[in-house]
Amino acid sequence: MSSAADRLPRLLALVPWLRTHPGARIDDVAAEFGVDVRQLRDDLNLLWVCGLPGGAPGDLIDLSFEGETVTVLDAQTLDRPLRLTADEGQALVVATRTLADVPGLAERDALDGVLAKLEGALGGRTDPAVAVAVDPAGDALATARSALDQHRRLHLRYLVEARDEVTDRDVDPMRLLVRDGRWYLEAWCHRVEAVRLFRLDRIVEGTLLDVPADPPPEATSRDLGDGVFSPAPDDAAVTLALDPAARWVADYYPVESAEETGDGGLRIVLRTAEPEWVVRLALRLGGAGRVLDPPEVVAAVRDRARAALRAARRGAPAKG
Repeated sequence: MSSAADRLPRLLALVPWLRTHPGARIDDVAAEFGVDVRQLRDDLNLLWVCGLPGGAPGDLIDLSFEGETVTVLDAQTLDRPLRLTADEGQALVVATRTLADVPGLAERDALDGVLAKLEGALGGRTDPAVAVAVDPAGDALATARSALDQHRRLHLRYLVEARDEVTDRDVDPMRLLVRDGRWYLEAWCHRVEAVRLFRLDRIVEGTLLDVPADPPPEATSRDLGDGVFSPAPDDAAVTLALDPAARWVADYYPVESAEETGDGGLRIVLRTAEPEWVVRLALRLGGAGRVLDPPEVVAAVRDRARAALRAARRGAPAKG
């Protein structure tokens, strides 16, 4: 099964290709796009229910692929040249300029060529003051890129925010990626013997080791089409009620669900393997946030708050 990140570009390329190759054989098309016949038929079935807004039969892409060949009968504009608005063109220019600032970017000449064409098509109407900020994560990015280029193992001192603890671990780098404006290193972690994503801004120190990076066969890259955060099945589900002043929690932390409460607040559910950080979060929020479930986390927040009050009355600092 293809990931969403692989499938969308293929679907967008499939329609114009088929329009220029009417009656193409199914197995030839599958080979052209590097998928098996079953995957291609799944793609064609999905395209068959795609099209223009409205969803009426005349709005959908029309294909014929009952036998061993496939023909696009109505491409619903996907075979027409792309026409960008000025705002869309500006957004592409800004994104391309941002990508061009990535250190050590491969095929930089090709990217510069694309940028020049975009700016030329806009006729000088771009705003050079507009930019997108991507956190470079300091020296950690250069160290991680060197480890990838040289196929070497890394020793990391890494902040695990959920436990407020700096851990030491050796990792075999697999790839660098940017998600939501943050850099991540995907690597095989020898400490937990699994693939992990490490936020570069949480790497306290990174050291290249004189050991070749050698991820095991089971070290496969994660599909991040649904986001960076992927809770384990046994992670605890925690429900919180947030007042309007605490709505930022739903934007800052990955949540499983968020429901408006009608008074400007939210009721959210998040999953975590380390409920301790949720206890600290609830204490930070004060009266603006309350843990509703599970009972053991509710009790932990209550006990910690009472301990803080007792310590305050004695004039001594509370632990935690």
